[in-house]
Amino acid sequence: MNRKSLVSAATSAVLAVAVLVAMAPGAQAATNDPLRNRQWGLNQINAEAAWSASTGKGAVVAVVDTGVDFKQPDLAGQLLQGATFTGCAAVRPCGNGDLRGPDGQNNGDGHGTHVAGIVAAKANNGIGVAGVAPGAKILPVKVLEAGSGSTQDIADGIRWAANHGADVINLSLGSGVGAQLLTILGVDTLMRDAIAYARERGVLTVAAAGNSSTPLCTDPAFTSVAICVGATDSARIHSYYSELPIKLDLKSVSAPGGSGGLTGCAGDVWSTVPVGTGSATCGQGNYDSYAGTSMATPHVAGVAALLFSQGRSLTEVERAILYTSRDPLLGLVGLWTPLYGYGIVDAAAAVAY
Repeated sequence: MNRKSLVSAATSAVLAVAVLVAMAPGAQAATNDPLRNRQWGLNQINAEAAWSASTGKGAVVAVVDTGVDFKQPDLAGQLLQGATFTGCAAVRPCGNGDLRGPDGQNNGDGHGTHVAGIVAAKANNGIGVAGVAPGAKILPVKVLEAGSGSTQDIADGIRWAANHGADVINLSLGSGVGAQLLTILGVDTLMRDAIAYARERGVLTVAAAGNSSTPLCTDPAFTSVAICVGATDSARIHSYYSELPIKLDLKSVSAPGGSGGLTGCAGDVWSTVPVGTGSATCGQGNYDSYAGTSMATPHVAGVAALLFSQGRSLTEVERAILYTSRDPLLGLVGLWTPLYGYGIVDAAAAVAY
């Protein structure tokens, strides 16, 4: 197998920072998190309406990514001891999933912290933002350094997470356009096989569609049993940069990923970042606004955590996510289309399914 196949976090540099400062849209939120009113994504998926049934308590979401900042105050008490697979000299894993790998440096690896906050930032704690599943725990698995990594490290991270308590694996990462062929031809099946292994252990994987505006989900979403996630903007329109959520088994949905800077900071997704690294244009010190299918994917992982917390099986969780998602153009559920997959995920409908 090709250990050196490269995969990148599914948020491009162009999409990572919005270009204008503006007030965010969104209905009045019920929590006291100061940036909650900027989190239009939680409104779009009806997250708060689901919390009376489930907050995700007891569920574990593995964020297989760049690692997470253990010092982020809005993630205090939300993080489990994870694993690090990048930069290991001999023994793997060689760390606890902190974004600072064996070299002790943050090499621009804030991506995983942003993803983790979307899933499970503490709600109603008087600071920052709220996660989709604020009662869930995050299992951070560092498989990317400076935003990229090998398929071997990613596959090993997926298997480790499946063996260490994860209910959901979030993959906000993807290969380049056309890399699906490497898996189809059997050149590199490491990620596909690892996701299949996780499923055999009852773990649901959700994976980003990609940010290259092409028709097919990128890998590992396309060739695996993962749910592929495309992105929408605050108007529920398919985001211009997002791949269409098309894959052969039709297991795909859409979720809030942002406008990619077209409507300023308010139009992208607010979440946690490593302490003090918020951008000059959009940042709030420990928070920032990013866009990408990387941001859409953890919205779905959070909904999955709400469902696993209710004691549902993997199959039941998957069905609830797919078959309660709503097409925003037709207003229908249970209908798959190339533009939205089964539609935008609906947390409230899913927990009641």
